[in-house]
Amino acid sequence: MLESSVRMLRLLALLQSRREWAGAELADRLDVTTRTIRNDIERLRILGYRVDSSPGVAGGYRLAAGSALPPLLLDDEEAVAVAVGLRAAAAGSVTGIEEASLRALAKLEQTLPPRLRHRVDALRDATVSAAGGGPTVDATVLETIAAAARDHERLRFAYESADGTASERLVEPHGLVFTGRRWYLLAWDLDRDDWRSFRADRVEPGPPTARRFIPREPPEGGAAAHVLRGIGSASWPVRARIRFDVAQAELLQRLEPPAGLVTPIDERHCLVETGSNTLHDLAVYLGRLGLPFAVVEPPELGEVIAGLARAFTAASAAGRA
Repeated sequence: MLESSVRMLRLLALLQSRREWAGAELADRLDVTTRTIRNDIERLRILGYRVDSSPGVAGGYRLAAGSALPPLLLDDEEAVAVAVGLRAAAAGSVTGIEEASLRALAKLEQTLPPRLRHRVDALRDATVSAAGGGPTVDATVLETIAAAARDHERLRFAYESADGTASERLVEPHGLVFTGRRWYLLAWDLDRDDWRSFRADRVEPGPPTARRFIPREPPEGGAAAHVLRGIGSASWPVRARIRFDVAQAELLQRLEPPAGLVTPIDERHCLVETGSNTLHDLAVYLGRLGLPFAVVEPPELGEVIAGLARAFTAASAAGRA
């Protein structure tokens, strides 16, 4: 009986790890006959798991969605990843899931073997969150947007812009983009006849429109690039294009996602479209990165940087006098 129970747990773990399995593959993995696999599949069905099967040589078994969530069998790496993800979700940018995340985390940690609990605890103790206390978005808003994008259904919502202006929008939602701080909706604005990015925390969805649409080709570079271009450049009073003389991978390690859109020029150079409230703020930010760069535009930014360089040089000389 023990051997049979262990085998069924291993079978369940295999079914959860891949979309579909041939009966012969499962038999080979578990070192049993295909008849035993069929019998174990029937036992799983009796226990409430919905396992679909298709006959024939190319047939197989697939664990399908049932009426209730079955127990999940996770390997070591999956368990650690889920635990870390739940901790982040409990203090993240989405409201309405904090308590559920903590409940799920408590259940998971209660069943973790000591070797995995030590790994999760080490990650927790060694991590300090630098996340700001900015606005968060309600989980139901994200679910509504995601469902409309998935079903290709037009979305109507109330929206408040950065300056407090309220408006009603009717859009064809393409998808959600998470920058690491905020959630954005990328959509085709039917009134503006163009692509627009919307802060999800400023979106108040209205009733379903039940009006379908044919998806459009996403803007150049894809959804994430378009959103980053907008929040990192077009939304700032001062805009700039900067060439960095470093590889893209190194640059991305220094820049935060909202800093702007990074486009590789070649293996050792990148172009960044960015912005700030003032030329002085942008000059200070660029200098703080400690990376070689050149101003492509505007020329006024180069003048501000030159002025700061003269001031620093004079201060340094005065300190040595």
